[in-house]
Amino acid sequence: MNHHVTSEADMRLLGVQIARALKGGEVIELIGDVGAGKTTLTKGIAEGLGISETVQSPSFTISRVYDAPNDLRLVHYDFYRLQDAGIMADELNETIHNATTVTIIEWADIVDGVLPSDRLTISIVSPSESERIVTIAAGGDTSRRILEGLA
Repeated sequence: MNHHVTSEADMRLLGVQIARALKGGEVIELIGDVGAGKTTLTKGIAEGLGISETVQSPSFTISRVYDAPNDLRLVHYDFYRLQDAGIMADELNETIHNATTVTIIEWADIVDGVLPSDRLTISIVSPSESERIVTIAAGGDTSRRILEGLA
């Protein structure tokens, strides 16, 4: 499924729409160059989950955790700076198997062996400064349910 996004507000709105289908236990992989809009999309997902806290990129902290008012938790990882997953792979493995956690991962190639095949993969390409092509693919039944919620 492809979406054409022409503004930051549109990217956030797409995130809100994705969040409507989230129940906990989902894994979302974000793929895109630096500045593509991965954190902006995550801000929209957080907003859609009812999180009022300011969402920040975890580029320097590796992960950030946000509590939603509906007993869900959003955990946002960014593995851009890691050369080796190390103990982060163990933490991620625990997080992705928590039924009350929505897990979002940027630069996931370093932990690919830990990730479930049933994940929503969102690729963001920037053909111009203000334009984004967002491609969303499902890897299994849970992620397919999210995709169907967007249709």
